[in-house]
Amino acid sequence: MLAGMGAISTTLVAGVEAVLQGKARPFGSLTQLEMVAPGGQGSNRMPLAEYLHLNRLQDIVFGGWDITPGNGYDAAVAAGVLQADLLQAVRPALERVQPMPGIYDAQYTRRLEGRMVKALTNKFEQAEALRQDIRNFKREHRLDQVVVLWCASTEVFLQAGPAHQNLRMFEAGMRENDPTVAPSMIYAYAALSEGCGFVNATPTLTVDVPVMQDLALANHAPMSGKDLKTGQTLLKTILAPGLKQRMLGLAGWFSTNILGNGDGATLDDPAAFRTKEESKLSALNHILQPELYPELYGKMSHQVKINYYPPRGDNKESWDKHRYRRLAGV
Repeated sequence: MLAGMGAISTTLVAGVEAVLQGKARPFGSLTQLEMVAPGGQGSNRMPLAEYLHLNRLQDIVFGGWDITPGNGYDAAVAAGVLQADLLQAVRPALERVQPMPGIYDAQYTRRLEGRMVKALTNKFEQAEALRQDIRNFKREHRLDQVVVLWCASTEVFLQAGPAHQNLRMFEAGMRENDPTVAPSMIYAYAALSEGCGFVNATPTLTVDVPVMQDLALANHAPMSGKDLKTGQTLLKTILAPGLKQRMLGLAGWFSTNILGNGDGATLDDPAAFRTKEESKLSALNHILQPELYPELYGKMSHQVKINYYPPRGDNKESWDKHRYRRLAGV
């Protein structure tokens, strides 16, 4: 179940359908392409999905929520990611995805408009409605498991507060419409309460709080994710470990994204950009450990920019520029 029927969700649905039709290979899919050797026997390799007894692609059913009217095909056309011939080939699969009304609060995504939202203003009641949606979806499609993927727009920057510390305080916060309870957290609460897996595809706080971790453990519901790394952050997480392993110092790292899709419009809001900025800055600090290697990375200048440029559409352009630090004797 996909929370947010934008470019990410529609490309996922289209990609799975294209693979099932034999029109594409699952490039970028660890479970579908990674080969493992059971018991260390190198000559007997099998796909990771087979080794882990994962469900087949043809067993997956897609559904979810959105705040904009239209089905999955309408959303894919608006996203403008898929080529015309592929879009038409997978059109029936996309049209079968009929999003339910989502929940929306302009406080968290100020550059978006909610045009198809649940007629509920209390956050606890919104959570209960989402839980019922999950139950209905599971029953309608006779599913054993449901995974909820939060792939809506990046929310404004939030820090963990009192309402996030335990279940009692979080539910009380929802009943009182606590402003620190964001829509993504309501989706996460609903999913984990129903024993569903939850994946966060954005850099928002969402599940990085004690209450969500406790709820996941109590209900044996796995959760994962902290942004989808496809541009400048992907380059960081590939290049930075190599530089660190060789103990090469850095004086600076400058990153920028140029994009014109809905994500770019959202991130044009400084409050939402701060969420993305914190995620990108922390990734490099985590890898380089400047507190352990101050001589190499302690004075590094790290800057992150997001440039909203509508003509780029979904053809995002990402740049990373780093400058080595010269050290005596090296």
